[in-house]
Amino acid sequence: MRLLINSSCRQLLGLLNCCEGKGVSSAKWSVLNPHLLLLRQNFSAKVTAAELVRYWRGVFEANKIPEAQESSEYIVSYVLGAKTFHSLSAGSLFTPLTAEQQQQVRQLSAKRLQRMPVQYVLGEWDFGELTLKMRPPVFIPRPETEDLVSLVLQEESQRSVSPLLNVGHRCSTAVPHSVILEIGCGSGAIALSLLSKLPESQVIAVDKKEAAVNLTRENAERLQLQDRIRILHYDVSSGSWDKLLPWGPVDTIVSNPPYVFHGDMSHLAEEILSYEDLDALDGGNDGMRVIKKILALAPCVLKDNGSVFLEVDPRHTEMVENWLRSHPDLSLSVTATHKDFFGKLRFLHIQKHKAGDSSCKNGFACPNMHLP
Repeated sequence: MRLLINSSCRQLLGLLNCCEGKGVSSAKWSVLNPHLLLLRQNFSAKVTAAELVRYWRGVFEANKIPEAQESSEYIVSYVLGAKTFHSLSAGSLFTPLTAEQQQQVRQLSAKRLQRMPVQYVLGEWDFGELTLKMRPPVFIPRPETEDLVSLVLQEESQRSVSPLLNVGHRCSTAVPHSVILEIGCGSGAIALSLLSKLPESQVIAVDKKEAAVNLTRENAERLQLQDRIRILHYDVSSGSWDKLLPWGPVDTIVSNPPYVFHGDMSHLAEEILSYEDLDALDGGNDGMRVIKKILALAPCVLKDNGSVFLEVDPRHTEMVENWLRSHPDLSLSVTATHKDFFGKLRFLHIQKHKAGDSSCKNGFACPNMHLP
């Protein structure tokens, strides 16, 4: 593989010349010895952002690292204090990096060469309008989940003003602030995005992994949203749900649960399999292991006419509808399905009928929780 480098980068890679005479190509040397870049930097005092991106793209491609161009751009941009490579000014693109900056690029690139996701490499990532800390193995929020947040916000905007009839004239009255429960909060992406857009709302965010609970708490504090969120170490399979009601029954449940069919897990990218919490992805044989538990819990904690918003596998739309029809005691039904930006059915809006399960009492396990 031929690396795309200009004369300045050839100086940067000067040490390769002595090796090529011994039958080792520059591309092969890059594959085997990416860490030697720090030594080679002594041969060039003028290495620019554009040159480093080209160099590391070549190294990533030689090592078969996915999204080589994007990875190199994100790393160099991060070191220069920018969100994206395209947001760098023309001056920044062609201004030499300091030796310290070059070393930081090398250190971060070495992590990417180990197939670490770039979100973990940088230690932060944007979700919607928020910048969140990222730390392995906590699940990395995907872009399509931003649409799940948008669906909840649309629902909240519709319920924020309740229409009433008054002496033949339509009027409206303000509805008390909503309480939202997120199951499987991970980094806090969904919960904190909702809080940032709903200044009067409160959120209970739960996760069964302590690492996720800690990261959500850290992100909430960084964004100064900690006063309106309760973050709990909780497993939806536990059967005890009274701790989920610090503010009474909730208006909405939202979740991006583990929904990957177990048989599909081995096909996931190496970055996912090696670094992310697989429990946050594996939904069991039918992908519905956690989905069923969330739906069984919903009647116990939702207000009448409350909603559940789920992100699911496209195959789950019909499966969830059939499962709910076979469990009429839950008083839940799918009221809408929505596609993601790839055109795949990805999101379910499920509503609780007013005649919900009245046997759910605080302090007692919900009878609907006992599922195979």
